[in-house]
Amino acid sequence: MLSWSLLFLILAVIAGLLGFISLAGTAALIAKCLFLAFLVLLIVSAVSRALQGKTP
Repeated sequence: MLSWSLLFLILAVIAGLLGFISLAGTAALIAKCLFLAFLVLLIVSAVSRALQGKTP
C-alpha cells in the first residue's frame, strides 16, 4: 500500500509541475486542432462516399 501511495504522490507532483508550466494548455490546444482536423476529414469522407452513390 505504501508503494501505491508513493506512486500517486510522484504522479501528482509531475502533473502539478506540468500544469504550472502551462504545458497543459498547449496540449489542450493541440487536442482541439486534431479534433477539428479529423472532424473535417470525416465530413469530407462522408460527402465523397455519398457522391459515389454509396451509403456513408
